[in-house]
Amino acid sequence: MLQVEEALAAVLSAAAASAAARAAEAVPLHDALGLVLAEDVRAPDPLPPFRASIKDGYAVVASDGPGEYPVITESRAGDDALGVVVTPGTVAYVTTGGPIPDGADAVVQVEDTEQLAGAPDGSKRVRILVRPTQGQDIRNVGCDIQKDSVVLKSSEHIGPAEIGLLATVGVTTVKIRDSNRAMLIAAAIQHKCKVVDLGIAKDTEESLKEHMDAALSSDADIILTSGGVSMGDRDLVKPCLASMGKIHFEKIRMKPGKPLTFAEIVTEDSSKPSKKVLAFGLPGNPVSCVVCFNLFVVPAIRSLSGWSNPHLPRVHARLLHPLRGDPHRQEFHRAVIRWVPDDGSGRPGYVAESTGQQASSRLLSMKSANALLEVPLVGQMLEAGTSMQAILISDMTSSPFDKLPTASNPLPSHLFPSAKSVSTDLSQVPASQNTEVKVAILTVSDTVSLGAGPDRSGPRAISVVNSSSEKLGGATVVATAVVPDDVEKIKNILVKWSDIDRVSLILTLGGTGFTPRDVTPEATKSVIEKEAPGLTYVMLQESLKVTPFAMLSRATAGIRGSTLIINMPGNPNAVAECMEALLPALKHALKQIKGDKREKHPRHVPHAEAAPVDQWDRSFRAASSGRGCSCEP
Repeated sequence: MLQVEEALAAVLSAAAASAAARAAEAVPLHDALGLVLAEDVRAPDPLPPFRASIKDGYAVVASDGPGEYPVITESRAGDDALGVVVTPGTVAYVTTGGPIPDGADAVVQVEDTEQLAGAPDGSKRVRILVRPTQGQDIRNVGCDIQKDSVVLKSSEHIGPAEIGLLATVGVTTVKIRDSNRAMLIAAAIQHKCKVVDLGIAKDTEESLKEHMDAALSSDADIILTSGGVSMGDRDLVKPCLASMGKIHFEKIRMKPGKPLTFAEIVTEDSSKPSKKVLAFGLPGNPVSCVVCFNLFVVPAIRSLSGWSNPHLPRVHARLLHPLRGDPHRQEFHRAVIRWVPDDGSGRPGYVAESTGQQASSRLLSMKSANALLEVPLVGQMLEAGTSMQAILISDMTSSPFDKLPTASNPLPSHLFPSAKSVSTDLSQVPASQNTEVKVAILTVSDTVSLGAGPDRSGPRAISVVNSSSEKLGGATVVATAVVPDDVEKIKNILVKWSDIDRVSLILTLGGTGFTPRDVTPEATKSVIEKEAPGLTYVMLQESLKVTPFAMLSRATAGIRGSTLIINMPGNPNAVAECMEALLPALKHALKQIKGDKREKHPRHVPHAEAAPVDQWDRSFRAASSGRGCSCEP
């Protein structure tokens, strides 16, 4: 008869072989959300395929400098501008994403120009107010994605950002590849919205009004537009929204996403009750679009859905690499964050790795990103190891990190020159960390120690201890580590934490089953001086409520010096269940180990004052019901 682990391994092996033999299925892009790629996707063309303007403005010859110039042509997104040449003394009007005409080598944004009265023949003229530098505000061919480069790898999960990227490289065949629409539809569906796809509107007042009316007629609660909110002469979304409702704001001091516009429109249909519709004019640049969606639209969706707290969760993470802050606008830097046993400070925490070049047109920067780093307004380099707030925008369960840091394979020390290693003597922990109850958590796993899988139990145990700190007498997790299923390595760290670091409570996670590699109980029994079978009995009773396999646990618990050591299961949920079962007695147990002679349960007077013998039974039942303690200070 097979063990559970062996049976699962056999199933997964057969499933992998079956998956390899199956032919890949072609799926329409709009149905691909949540699926897994069967093969690598390569870019058939460079992106951009031509020199493109980063801003609305004028393509110029940089050496011309400031002055008045004739506007010889217009170049817009979707136009090819073939046959147009900008010569010295002339300029061409360009929109964001539009191709740069031959001869031009810089772009001057609209804000740095002044429109002049046209000539009698109807030609346009403009005054350039600044001296541009060569290459200014121009995206070169292939600067975002090189031709034939792999943009998504086989086995990658397809989320909204990946759908946008697939559309960008031509998975859907349209004249102008509209990555934003596919991406926004996927993102809205992911947040449980019913989506009405209104297609593409032309850059005319009539077309925009027609599409907005269709949106209102569909009984929508939220309207999303993408593009047409910047400074171009055909950016008509803002005036359209202004004519239909009230604009609350049309520009934000943020990067990316500066031109985001938000309005409210009150429906006027005599056959239906009037209601307010939220309208978001999202930027046209793909990254700006998805960042604004996460920061503003998602909370709006949650609020309308009845969430008491609609905000995206935030955590603090340490930078793995230096990062330069913007001096003028707060930047929301795309990153991958991960929980690690040592974040470079000698303690567990989140670390953040940038997704690379952060250009607002470069959708690759959203690939695999699960967080937006809130980079402070500083015009200087932020060193590796700097802690900053991160907004979580997706699940952290899948990470592109090739190898996760562990206790045996920590983050490189040169990244954090001022930080302590996880092996630092805990006597060096700052005074503010010298709490009454020091807790250390040891994850025992071959897989995690090799970096082949994430540590799910460790973070869960830390969370449980933190949330139960008061019940444990002011407990704080002061050390964590990950070791393989090796008796000597387990023993070494248990002895160090007990004898040298004087930890009050050590929780080991995993390695308590029947497989040959499960040796945590053997290592623990070899170092403890007194056994505490009552603790493991309570954990067993609690676990049996959930699964009969709990009877296969060989966990032990005991005391070494002034340290209590408890073996816990490796399953994250089981860790929480077992800790909850032990809480009524753990605080008192830790006090007794420190020398408190009063032998009592939480609602039990000292033995010397106890009346009938059944006081023990009554007090234990009271403690189990969580009614507090009359004899604790």
